[in-house]
Amino acid sequence: MKVHEYQAKELLAQYGVPIPRGRVASSAAEARQIATELAVPVVVKAQIHAGGRGKGGGIRLAATPEEAERAAGQVIGMTLVTPQTGPEGRLVRRVLVEEQTLIERELYLAVLIDSSIGRAILMGSSAGGMEIEEVAASHPEAIHRVDIDPAAGFQPYEARELAFALGLSGDQLRPAVGLIGGLYRLFVEKDCSLAEVNPLVVTKDGRVLALDAKLNFDDNAIFRHPDILALRDIEEEDPLEVRAQSEGINNYVKLDGNIGCIVNGAGLAMATMDAIKLAGGEPANFLDIGTVNDSSRVVNALAIIGSDPGVKAILINIFGGMARVDVIAQGIIEAHDRVRLPIVARLAGTNLEEGVRLLQNAQVRVERAEDLGEAARKAVAAANG
Repeated sequence: MKVHEYQAKELLAQYGVPIPRGRVASSAAEARQIATELAVPVVVKAQIHAGGRGKGGGIRLAATPEEAERAAGQVIGMTLVTPQTGPEGRLVRRVLVEEQTLIERELYLAVLIDSSIGRAILMGSSAGGMEIEEVAASHPEAIHRVDIDPAAGFQPYEARELAFALGLSGDQLRPAVGLIGGLYRLFVEKDCSLAEVNPLVVTKDGRVLALDAKLNFDDNAIFRHPDILALRDIEEEDPLEVRAQSEGINNYVKLDGNIGCIVNGAGLAMATMDAIKLAGGEPANFLDIGTVNDSSRVVNALAIIGSDPGVKAILINIFGGMARVDVIAQGIIEAHDRVRLPIVARLAGTNLEEGVRLLQNAQVRVERAEDLGEAARKAVAAANG
């Protein structure tokens, strides 16, 4: 789960991480009031779940409250297109109005999981304000990392080690160590999958501030954090993904292709997507329907995929173990009249014969395939046709 920058900063502040003064505004008049209270030049920042906002015109400077009101009026209500939103962009519904900062240096700081070693790591770079992927590709020596031993936990010396690597010393060292420790505690206690500050800045007057913040939370642990769940903004999420979750289909991710996928098992779902690409097509979604013996789940899955205007064909790949093929078949039959798309089905496993008999007796328009490769080729042909 993602949250907005202003929400991330509020959480950072709870853990002692210094942030610029400011508040969120939902209208131009409110932005003017906040700028008046701050009584300094401000920056007006669009609040969407995507980076690169400045490149799309979503971050503007204002020297007076009147300029802040004008800037907020221009940003709120705009469809902001950034490298991370795609060409469709995102509607801006609120802005963060905060004090401008005189910057001496920009740094990068993050806590994340390195799945290759199964540990949380601290990551920092002197190349703040840039995409960290670009830094890793062009200047890998500029990235510093500290692996956190899960048995010993975070130690202050590890923060000092990273701070020194980033060139922070003297009067900046103590606040930097406190900031890094606070970010790590937030990461662990709130079950984050990513806690990123980019840029972390050193100001002209020597302060160390989190100028921007990004927090992602582990969906599998969100039940432990009702306070975090309350921050969810479903207007920033894909409508089909929101609909899928509301109907009990939690493992659905919308993609850009034209072949919808319904599969049981995450590994099989990924293999199905690979097979589609190998056959020359593009998957429209990831969907692991799970171990389901409820035909309504199949009906809902087909309805969600069928409502995606980009989908031209559907591939159903079921390897029934605990999930019964006859239940899947019954769901296909119940949904068939509402989904006017070619359907290719590769069915195998428990109660296969009964499932095939149901489909044949119902005379539904489903093209069968004996294996995954054949199913993928038939789905690609159907989508192209």
